[in-house]
Amino acid sequence: MKRLPVLVVEDDADLREALVDTLLLAGFQVVEAADGTAALEVLQREPVGLVISDAQMQPMDGYQLFFAIKDRYPGLPFVLMTAYGVIERAVELLRAGASHYLLKPFEPQQLIAEVERFVLNAPEVSADTLVAESPAMRKLLSIASRVAPSDASVLISGPSGAGKEVLARFMHQYSRRKDGPFVAVNCAAIPDNLLESTLFGHEKGAFTGATASLPGKFEQAQAGTILLDEVTEMPLPLQAKLLRVLQEREVERVGATRTIKLDIRVLATTNRDIQAEVAAGRFREDLYFRLNVFPLQLPGLAARPEDILPLARKLLRKYADAVGKSNLTLGRDAERELTAYSWEGNIRELDNVMQRAAILAAGTEVFAADLMLESVSPERPVALPDIFAEPSAVEQAMDMKSIEKKHILDALEAVGGVKKLAAERLGISERTLRYKLQRYREEDGDSA
Repeated sequence: MKRLPVLVVEDDADLREALVDTLLLAGFQVVEAADGTAALEVLQREPVGLVISDAQMQPMDGYQLFFAIKDRYPGLPFVLMTAYGVIERAVELLRAGASHYLLKPFEPQQLIAEVERFVLNAPEVSADTLVAESPAMRKLLSIASRVAPSDASVLISGPSGAGKEVLARFMHQYSRRKDGPFVAVNCAAIPDNLLESTLFGHEKGAFTGATASLPGKFEQAQAGTILLDEVTEMPLPLQAKLLRVLQEREVERVGATRTIKLDIRVLATTNRDIQAEVAAGRFREDLYFRLNVFPLQLPGLAARPEDILPLARKLLRKYADAVGKSNLTLGRDAERELTAYSWEGNIRELDNVMQRAAILAAGTEVFAADLMLESVSPERPVALPDIFAEPSAVEQAMDMKSIEKKHILDALEAVGGVKKLAAERLGISERTLRYKLQRYREEDGDSA
């Protein structure tokens, strides 16, 4: 994905054309709008990396546009073009959070330098970091990339398996602490009685089994980033101690008498409605405000359908290489299945599906049967066997036989009944395929 375009907002058509041409010739992507209202419509359709707006426009001027953008798209850089006579209002906008202003008239090089300052310094999202083809993700990453260089605490919320830690790593990668450590702590996976010493460290003899002094995760994250994953799972007594660490930027190991100064950036994630947790008394309100300096809401996979196939292809490449099938591709019928599925398990579920498909694919193409989505789809439940009953060897053989039959018939249907193409997909000889089809006809009269 290339860097996001610059939005030029100017009601004078000739001047707008000159601004756009200047930026295009300098190598920037540009979108344009004739006034503030049109600019907001553009922002609804696609994310941008910078807004450059005239001050005097109708019906919505540049000042109104700034506050509308600040409310709807926090973190989006905004540069105002204004005349010398009203510079006071431009300064007011700077105090309110605008990025800069340009005094008219200005030279083309001034405009280019201003754009370079914001656009070229913004991190670029690539296939190696995050997949972001959907408008929802492009907008989110536009904001995240602006927050990443700061030391502001960020709270990333979203459903399980949606990629919250991946987003956190992206923010660390493009922060000024990128050369420091990234330390992730899963607050839900560590027993309550061990979480305090895990986070803050302990001295030798602090408790039974503490045979040596050990630094905690906060100390390990010095000069880097610490991620408190699923922070809402942390018990209330420990939340109070965490609050003090975040406020004072110092930590005291369990059993110690001295404090250690911290130089860290704090990120946190949750899959719960954290405001509801605060209202229910399960999460401290003061800690919530300390962590929630900059909130980011990560959508589930079903809410970003444009990302499903790019993610599936990326995961398929990973697992295909692992099983020695580097030329695997997604078939059309598999693509239809993937985009129609509900993805309640989000990217984690998609990862499992693509790993399964890479193993099951018999030829060079993955098709619908390889995904095995029907057997796990919540809309089409399958009867589960008695968990205490062990399947006999005959039952196991019958299950494998039915899976093989479905696999073959699906492949045949996908190529319009052409046996030669089906055999190539399945990685078997045409003679073997004809033999199996003949056997199916004899067994149950299926036409194939």
